[in-house]
Amino acid sequence: MKQLEKQIAVVTGAGRGIGRGIALKFATEGADVVCVSRTTENSEKVAGEIRALGCKAWAHAVDVTDAASVNAAVEKILAECGKVDILVNNAGMTRDGLLMRMSDADWDAVLNTNLKGAFLVTRAFSRAFLKQRSGRIINVSSVIGLIGNAGQCNYAASKAGLIGFTKSCAREMASRGITVNAIAPGFVETDMTSDLKQELRDVVLKQIPLGRFGQADDIAEAALYLASASGRYVTGQVLAVDGGMVM
Repeated sequence: MKQLEKQIAVVTGAGRGIGRGIALKFATEGADVVCVSRTTENSEKVAGEIRALGCKAWAHAVDVTDAASVNAAVEKILAECGKVDILVNNAGMTRDGLLMRMSDADWDAVLNTNLKGAFLVTRAFSRAFLKQRSGRIINVSSVIGLIGNAGQCNYAASKAGLIGFTKSCAREMASRGITVNAIAPGFVETDMTSDLKQELRDVVLKQIPLGRFGQADDIAEAALYLASASGRYVTGQVLAVDGGMVM
């Protein structure tokens, strides 16, 4: 039997990169998947890939920073699917710049997407999880939330905030059998890192004991562990998947 047979997962930021990797990994293990992305095109593309694997998939274009949009989408998802077993809050963005030159707009955009978005989506699903007395919530943070990074104070703050959010939710929901954990990816080969200049890549690689960037599948495997029966006694934890970068 596959590890996620007869389960339904919601993945935000599923249109590409790590989110796509997690959505496809869950489908290969038998889960039906709700693909949430900013655009219908991206979410539908990944949903099509999941259907090709023989699983059900739904595609939703949602602005995770807007409470009304999130609440409407969650209501529709629960009506369509009947239940949700796994929630992965992966939607994220960067707008890098040094603190002294960072605009209010760049700060707000990153905090609203990466942190407020996770709050809004989790809050919207929480009643259903609490009522069914089960559920797995996985928040995709970052090693930058653990160690900081020059030029990314907004991103670091959002990802560090996500860790605190994870631990607080874990304490609130544990009595109902719900686990809440975070994954902190290191540098992973995605659209977000593809623009890094070679000299910067070389500097980063020297900080990674395993000597390579990660792949989306490395993060997806960690998410699968936390979502599956193997992770049933793990909650409130931050799993760094970073090649040893912050050991």
